[in-house]
Amino acid sequence: MPRVISENEWVIAVDKPAGLIVHSDGRTEEDSVAEWAVKKYPQMKGVGEPWTSPQGEVVDRPGIVHRLDRTTSGVMILAKNQSAHAFLKKQFQDRTTEKEYRAIVYGHPKEDFGKIEYEIVRIKSTPPRWGVAKGEPNKKRAALTHWKVLKRGTDPETGEKVALLAVSPKTGRTHQIRVHLKAINHPIVADHLYAPKGAALLGFSRPALHAFHLKITLPSGEARTFEALLPEDFLHAEASLQADSGYE
Repeated sequence: MPRVISENEWVIAVDKPAGLIVHSDGRTEEDSVAEWAVKKYPQMKGVGEPWTSPQGEVVDRPGIVHRLDRTTSGVMILAKNQSAHAFLKKQFQDRTTEKEYRAIVYGHPKEDFGKIEYEIVRIKSTPPRWGVAKGEPNKKRAALTHWKVLKRGTDPETGEKVALLAVSPKTGRTHQIRVHLKAINHPIVADHLYAPKGAALLGFSRPALHAFHLKITLPSGEARTFEALLPEDFLHAEASLQADSGYE
């Protein structure tokens, strides 16, 4: 279940573990962040907006303002009441929040930093996947992701090159970071959808992606940054990653 990082009368900031779904997908019955929230905070029942699944089932999402993929760990913010929900949601829609992730990718990017700007489009496949529309970018629909190399190194068992990145999505498309990093030929380690043939390096059994921090303005007007410490699999990976000598 999530770990509470901080809370007040408007919001709860939590650290979501990998493997926990944010809300029901309309197909399976399993624990979710939304169910945990309404059990712990019954007053949150009815807060937010329901979601209609592809199968037509209406799913309640108490308190949910934004989402992380099931396999992604890290920081999320939930709203305790409807006014807080509307206030927070507008910031995500207006792209005024600041999000930073940690990602471990295959290979070594040639540059130390860069940006990726591609429109993300649905690919007909099972399971559902997303890709990028290459060519001249449609600025109105393009998703934007900034990235920076924090460390380059190798997997100690295979010798395969890997890099630890700080990644900041400026838009919030489905699978945006995973799709964009694949588009520059540096997909996330152990990503079953976007690097299905990639080895599970550094001990990862899930995509090596973690929502590290979120900066947002609270209904009180106070700007806050909430941070989720790296989980055990990331700490193990960083400890075992053999860094390139001479690179800082």
